[in-house]
Amino acid sequence: MQDNRVLSGMRPTGRLHLGHYHGVLKNWLDLQNEYDSYFFVADWHAFTTHYSDKIDLETNVMEMVVDWLAAGINPNTSTIFVQSKVPEHAELHLLLSMSTPLSWLERVPSYKDQQLKLKTKDLGTYGFLGYPLLQSADILMYKAGLVPVGEDQVAHVELTREVARRFNYLYGREAGFEEKAEAAITKMGKKQAKSYRSLRKAYQETGDTEALVKAQALLKQQQNITLGDRERLSGYIEGVGRIILPEPESLLTKASKMPGLDGQKMSKSYGNTISLRDTEDEITTKVKRMPTDPARVKLTDPGDPNKCPVWQLHKVYSDESTCEWVVEGCTKAKMGCIECKQPVIDAIKDELTPMQ
Repeated sequence: MQDNRVLSGMRPTGRLHLGHYHGVLKNWLDLQNEYDSYFFVADWHAFTTHYSDKIDLETNVMEMVVDWLAAGINPNTSTIFVQSKVPEHAELHLLLSMSTPLSWLERVPSYKDQQLKLKTKDLGTYGFLGYPLLQSADILMYKAGLVPVGEDQVAHVELTREVARRFNYLYGREAGFEEKAEAAITKMGKKQAKSYRSLRKAYQETGDTEALVKAQALLKQQQNITLGDRERLSGYIEGVGRIILPEPESLLTKASKMPGLDGQKMSKSYGNTISLRDTEDEITTKVKRMPTDPARVKLTDPGDPNKCPVWQLHKVYSDESTCEWVVEGCTKAKMGCIECKQPVIDAIKDELTPMQ
């Protein structure tokens, strides 16, 4: 396993917006300076929920990579690639699908959550059910030690660990190692050997850490085996005879929920985005059209920033003094909403200008 290697991908389902930049790309900019970073365009993953949509995938892929470069992703320090251009992703996905229990995929939290959120789409497909396994293949084929994820994606990394553990259990035995381990088990006696086998199976197939602890304790008590046998059996239960697919770890990244133009999370699905490619005029128009506190019918009516989507953007872009100015101006009706929006407009323009 490459402990210093991280891998992360993004689906090319449309133009990148500020939510992508603050939620993903800014984390990547930090990671590329600290780790051996692999960033990929997950174009096959785009089909899991957009298989019936008419999207120009080739154009989306190209524009996404251009946006990455514009945002500061450096191809000299990071490895950038397109998933579908590396057919081994599909090959490993196929191999893993042969040994991964269906129930493991059905219990992934996002499976039911996404079906509820995307009711207008028919997600009763094998591709959608199996996309976490495709993610596992993406990670495991590069032997990435770390996977940058938010808390809502930790379950996917845990699935990857289970998939790798089971694969190694089934196929990861070096010549001669298993025979020596099995010979050592018989020296333990029938009762102890049966207990060891049961605990070993529980740990390797389900990741039961309590079973691992019990098995290690059982080995320490054995008087009929040599130190070499004890070490061999300790490795045998953990599957270290040969690790074909190393288990990755989650690298929790700072969550950044970028508010959209309507106050909801910024998402193409909600039509509330500011694209990384929007012109200055488009940015100005979009922000000026943002809804505000409905209580402010007149300029002299005081408002509540917490009921205004513009305030959410101020919390992302404005410094403390500007935020204080906004709160006082809004709650005491000292300024109008257009005046309040201008610092946000200027900040977004300043952020996007270097990329464009």
